[in-house]
Parts: sequence; structure tokens; C-alpha cells
Amino acid sequence: MRERFADAFHPFVIPFVFGMLFVLSYCLIAMVRVVVQLPKADRKRFLLSLVTPKYIWMNVRDIFLNCLLHVKLWKRNKVLGYMHSSIAFGWFMIIVLGHLEVMLFLPHRIHFFYYPIFFNYFVAETETTLEGALLMFLMDFFLLMILSGIAIAVVKRFASRIVGMRRTTRLSLLDRVGLYSLWAIFPLRLLAESFTAHISGGSFLTIPMNWIFRQFLGNDIHALPTWWAYSIVLCIFMCVLPFTRYMHIPAEMMLIPMRNAGIRIRHPRKGFALLEVYSCPGCGVCIDACPMSVRKVNCQDATVYLNRQLRRGNERRIEEISDKCLLCGKCTAVCQVGVQGPELRMAQRQRRKYAIAPSYAGIDVQPMASAVAGKGGVLYFAGCMTRLTPAIQRATTSLLDKAGVPWTLMDKDEGLCCGRPLIMAGRPEQARELIEKNVEIIRASGCDTLLLSCPICYRVFKEEYPLEGIRVVHHSVYFQELIADKRLNVNRDGREKLVWHDPCELGRGCGIYDEPRAVLAAAGELVEARKSRAESVCCGGSLGSITLGFEQRRAMTQNALDNLTVADPAQIVTGCPLCLATFGRYADRPVRDIAEILDSRC
Repeated sequence: MRERFADAFHPFVIPFVFGMLFVLSYCLIAMVRVVVQLPKADRKRFLLSLVTPKYIWMNVRDIFLNCLLHVKLWKRNKVLGYMHSSIAFGWFMIIVLGHLEVMLFLPHRIHFFYYPIFFNYFVAETETTLEGALLMFLMDFFLLMILSGIAIAVVKRFASRIVGMRRTTRLSLLDRVGLYSLWAIFPLRLLAESFTAHISGGSFLTIPMNWIFRQFLGNDIHALPTWWAYSIVLCIFMCVLPFTRYMHIPAEMMLIPMRNAGIRIRHPRKGFALLEVYSCPGCGVCIDACPMSVRKVNCQDATVYLNRQLRRGNERRIEEISDKCLLCGKCTAVCQVGVQGPELRMAQRQRRKYAIAPSYAGIDVQPMASAVAGKGGVLYFAGCMTRLTPAIQRATTSLLDKAGVPWTLMDKDEGLCCGRPLIMAGRPEQARELIEKNVEIIRASGCDTLLLSCPICYRVFKEEYPLEGIRVVHHSVYFQELIADKRLNVNRDGREKLVWHDPCELGRGCGIYDEPRAVLAAAGELVEARKSRAESVCCGGSLGSITLGFEQRRAMTQNALDNLTVADPAQIVTGCPLCLATFGRYADRPVRDIAEILDSRC
């Protein structure tokens, strides 16, 4: 290889250089801003993680798998997974290969950061080398990969159902500029490298195109305009990137290390929350996943639109979207980046200090007079919703008696709440006061196991309560253990089909999927819903929404029932009293709690 020109510069590189300097400066300032806005303890934790070998490895691994290969999206939709990874990983490899070319053949030019991008313009091939041939082949290979991904992206934009998406996001003007410039970058690169392939060399893609162009065009006059166009389009994309959904590219590379360091949303509009918002890729996967989108009027209340409004500062729409959400967490489960939609909404509610939930400050809660008999006893907290579905409490206590487990009912005198309504309403101070009183009751009971039959209560006790030394367990898990220990003998009815509905808080919220299924498999024939586990469909009855009306919820409930009955089960089984009550209104077959099913078989 040798340089075509004595001076390693041409004016067409100026747009690229300008765009690169702009986007790097913007991202650096934004990164500093996010770190400065973190609470002092979080900032220290994050900075320490950057020099800790354990976290360095985690960050490199996760950035590679999630930012470049998009493995999470591959698992859900292979076509979309290939589309994203072909563009991201292909572009990354082209940049890497460009730098390798410069280091191998013209190392004295490596300090020109534009040189690897425009290598094929400045360099002429003088001899065929194994390294050069391999690098040129790989360049053409990854360029072809990127072009195939862009072709799928075009189809997705104009006919999304072909690639498995019912809906995609509506783009803003700047998003359109960013999208079309991204689509243009690599076709222009192909043209530019093909026009000069007879001089600078090429491979299986660029050399044949060069031959075709030279047959029709006959000279090199078209080469320079395409290199100019390539540089200008790169500049346009980089200049609009910070103001479009494509800001997720650099933002996600910072989000992953922060998330691995354990940083959480502490402020609704600053620090980590701001980084979450800018990490949203705007792909629209959350629109189809959102249970509210079963009604078209709710499609623009998905997380992708909340993030867009947060960037714009549209307070009215932010309030509407935050209040309507069911907080089921499915958007987070399907998001390739893992943007925490429910947490962002909760932060917005807290910002406005809702007063819709009752205050528990005046409740006179005394420690229980009776204690669990003996070490190893169970304190059973039924919770508000179980009080409305008393069959669950009866079945749970019956099973505890059959297994010979000593137990005491924590809320036998009623009037107790786990605190979740206050948390969801954005009243953390009042919730903390209630939590402290409940902790006193639990400690005073002398128990070493706190049993919950409500997933909402279970998650709150698990995540928000300081109960070191006391095991917090959902009844579906506890009963599976009693069966495994042969303390409960189950009479299986293999002729009856049972389908398990994964409650949002128990499944997506706490990762409990297998134990309930093991219980049902011991009681009858277990069948699966169309979508289950992390992609389970919310019942629509969630207390998370503040503004959703009864009729709007009805459509969501019917959609969830359609999902559950695809295998025609005899009974629908859940582990959540709220889901039980919600499904029970409209189901055409029995809906029962897992404790009821098990109690009838023991």
C-alpha cells in the first residue's frame, strides 16, 4: 500500500471532522453532567466501579452483548435482532478494520482520526498482500451486512408487520433526518469505495461494482462527489444525534456501567433518570408489549413516548402518561436496553407529591399480642386484596394446617397495609412511616418466615422492608417446598388442564416462574399461555394506574384471558388476589388461586 497524495488531507473530510468533534464534545459534557447530578454516594460507587476489575469485565461484556450484538432482541425477534446487530456490530467492525489498515500499512498517519474512515481514498494498492486481501474482504463483508440490516430497517419503517411489529413509533422531524442520514451513510460509502476500487483496491463487493461503473461512466470524475456526500451525511447524522433517539448509542454505553454499579433512579429528571431517558432507542417494541395498547387510543402512552416528552419537557403529556400506566413492567422486560418505564413514571408522580392515597400517619398500630409458637413459625400476612378474596386466605391457612406448620395471621385485626399504594402514588415519606410500624409488628411476632399470598405485598416486603434474618416468601414458593419435602401429599388429576397466569409483580417483578408451575404440574396437566413468564399479559386490574377507567381495563382483561385460554384449560390459576378478582369478572371458566387448587388436591 502507498499513499496516493503527498498531503494526507482533502477538504471533503472537514464535514466529518466537524461532526465528530461536535458529537464527542456534546457527549463528554452530557456525561459529566449526569455524573455530577448523581448523589454523592452513587457517584462514588460508580467511579469506583470503573477501576474495579470485576465491574470492568461486566461492563465490557454487557456493552458488547447488548450494544453491539443486541442478544436480548435476538431472543424475542430474530429478524429485528439481526437488523440491529448487523448495523451496530457491522459499523463497529468497519471502524476497527479501518484502524487496523492504518496501523499495518501507514502507522505514521494514525494520529489523523479521519484517516481510517477515508482510508480507501487516500491509499493506492501497489501489491497484493495476505493482510490487505483479508482486510478488504472483511470490509466488504461487514459493509454488505450493514446494508442488509438497513434494508430490513426500511421494510420495518413502512411495513412493520412483516418483521413482527404491529406498530412503530411516530418520528419527529429530527428523528427523520437522523434516520434518513443513517440509511444513506453506507450506500454512499459503498459507492465511494467502489468508484476508487481500481486504485485503492477492494474485494467481492466493491470490485465488481467498480467494473460496472467504469463500463458505463468511463472515468473517475464521480469518485470525489461521492466521498464528499459520504462525509456530509456522516456530519449530518452526528450533528442531529444528540437531539434524536439515536442519542441512545452513546447513552447506553454509560447506562450499562451505572446499572452494573447498582445506581438507581433517585431524582425524576436528573442523573441516572436522565440517562435512562436518553438511552431509549425509540424502536417502539414497548408499544406492542404494553397491555394498554390493545386499545389504539392508548398507543401513545407507551414508555417510548414518555421518554420523548421528558426530553421535550411537555409537562401535561408527562403527567398523563405517568398517571395512566399500569406499572406492570412489561415494557422493561421487552426493551432491548432495559429502560425502566415504571420507575420513571413513579419518579414523575413523586415529583408532584400526590395526595390521592390515604395517609397512615394516624393509625395506632401496636405490636401483636400473640407470637408465633416456637422457632420456625410462620407469620402470614394476607393483605388488603386477600381480604377481598377470603377463599385464598382460607385455602392458605388450611394448607399450613395440613402440613403441620405453626402460623399466626399478622393482619387478623385488619387495618394493615404493606405500603404499596403510597409508594405508587409518589408518597415515599408516608410509606416509610407505615413500613417502620409494620416492621415492629413483624419483629415482635418472633417469626423467622413471613408468608405472603399477594405478589404486590411480597415484592414490597422483599424490596422495601429491613427484615434481615426473616425469610420473606410467596405462598406459591412455600407450598412447592412443602410438596418437595413431602409435608403435603397431592392427589394429581392428570385429566384436568391448568394454565398458570404469571402475575406482573411475582414474575417480572421478582423472577418467580418455575415454583408455581411445579405446584400445578403436581396437581394436574400444566399448559402454557400464548405469552407467559416475562412476557405475560397483565390482567388489567393493576392498582398502578391512577386514571384508567373501568371500560378501558375491560378490553385489557379480555386480551389477557384470550392469551391464557389458547390451550383451552379447564381452569385458570394465578397467585395474585387482584388478578383473581379481575379475571373472575369476565372469564368463561373457573379462575382460582394456586392455594385453592392445591388445597382441593391435598
